[in-house]
Amino acid sequence: MATRARRPERREKPLSRERIVEAAIWLLDASGEGGLTFRALAERLATGPGAIYWHVTGKDELLNAATDAVVAGTMTAGAAEATPKEAIHTLALGVFDAIDAHPWVGTQLALAPSQPPMMRVFEHIGRQVQALGVPRAAQFSAASALLNYILGVGGQNAANARGCRPGTNRAEFLNTTAAAWANLDPDEYPFTRGVADQLRDHDDRAEFLAGITLILAGITAVHSPAA
Repeated sequence: MATRARRPERREKPLSRERIVEAAIWLLDASGEGGLTFRALAERLATGPGAIYWHVTGKDELLNAATDAVVAGTMTAGAAEATPKEAIHTLALGVFDAIDAHPWVGTQLALAPSQPPMMRVFEHIGRQVQALGVPRAAQFSAASALLNYILGVGGQNAANARGCRPGTNRAEFLNTTAAAWANLDPDEYPFTRGVADQLRDHDDRAEFLAGITLILAGITAVHSPAA
């Protein structure tokens, strides 16, 4: 009599909060916030929803945990000899790249300003602002300006990527947008028409860092000890 092959075990590793968060990140990247359901998560992990609830209480907690896991990966200590400006550039670019790779992260940071993911970013920016010698009374404004720029530009970059038609790459998107700018009314939009070619050729990450440099230059010009 032929023996029936043993059914392979579907779940090789024990269920843990870390595995749940990893699976949540995968679902968020694949389908966005709407695709993260406990049913989909249970299917992904080959378990039941009840087992997941032992580790997380609900979707809000799971979204925060997934966001925090991604953001924590950008919080590198960096070289000990890095200046505050260099450290801010490194942190800013890390968050920018994280939002580019995981567009939902920008939305979650904006929606939960007092949750650990956002506070982690704000704390790291604030420490470097202090290291720049910014007076205490101006530190909140300086750190907030940097934070809002990082999240705003990072989120806009991710929105642009998601807004592209399927099959359209970045170069095609920029060429199409630049052509539209170049055809604007010359009396109403003289500046925008004039920079259309720069839009076509620019690098998003380089432009982002140029903005950070401008903000830091303003902060140090206004709040340096000699100012």
